[in-house]
Parts: sequence; structure tokens; C-alpha cells
Amino acid sequence: MGEQRVYSLSQVAQHKSKTDCWMVIHGKVVNVTKFLEEHPGGEEVLLEVAGKDASKEFEDIGHSKAAQQLLLKYQVGVLQGHRQAAVEAGGDDVVKEKKGMEMSAFVVKEPPYSKYKALLEFALPLVVAVSYFVYSF
Repeated sequence: MGEQRVYSLSQVAQHKSKTDCWMVIHGKVVNVTKFLEEHPGGEEVLLEVAGKDASKEFEDIGHSKAAQQLLLKYQVGVLQGHRQAAVEAGGDDVVKEKKGMEMSAFVVKEPPYSKYKALLEFALPLVVAVSYFVYSF
């Protein structure tokens, strides 16, 4: 793979129209102008993120491997300052993105009595009110 042109985000931001549509996906600067009409989700989706870093939106949709490979066809360069590692696999150069941040998740467990507490806060006043009305009449 030869030298790729390096673009800043401000340079990419100048290409955000239907006739000139660029975006950044995982550090790759892609020109998707010719792909607008072919995009399965419609051209509006691409135009919303035109001229911006669309990595999050790309991942949120869950694109197929074929869609990820299609990025290479439309790639015109790389984003300035984005770190990528070249890995040799089977004699071909493959560019893989380094993961900068790992996502972690945790579960907040509520104490078991909290749902009973909520029920008690609702039921006790109800029982008192019904008892009052029954006693009054």
C-alpha cells in the first residue's frame, strides 16, 4: 500500500454536499459521492454526517464485513493524527485500526427490598384511605 494523503478534519468538512460528500470513518477519509444513490439506508443518512467523523454512526448501525471492505474502495486518504498500524497478512498489507479505548460496562444491582419499599409506599396510603372511607360510611 503506497503513501496515503493526510487530511485534517477541517479539510474534510469542506466536502459536505450532495455533489461532493466526504467523511471520516475510523481514521479513513472516504469520498462517498458516487455511493450516495447506492447506499441502502438512503443518501440522507450519509449527508447528515458529511464532512464529519462518522465512526460512531457507522458502528452504531452494525455494518457487514462487506460494507467495511467497501470503505477501502472509496478511501482517499487518512485523517491527520489518527493512529493506524500496518499488519502484514498473507503478503498483503492490511491496515487495522488500533483500539484506543475499550468499552467497559457494569451492572448496578438494587437491593432486594427496594421493589417492596415502592409497593409499600403505594399500598399503605391506599389501605389507609380505603379504611377511612369504609369506617366513615
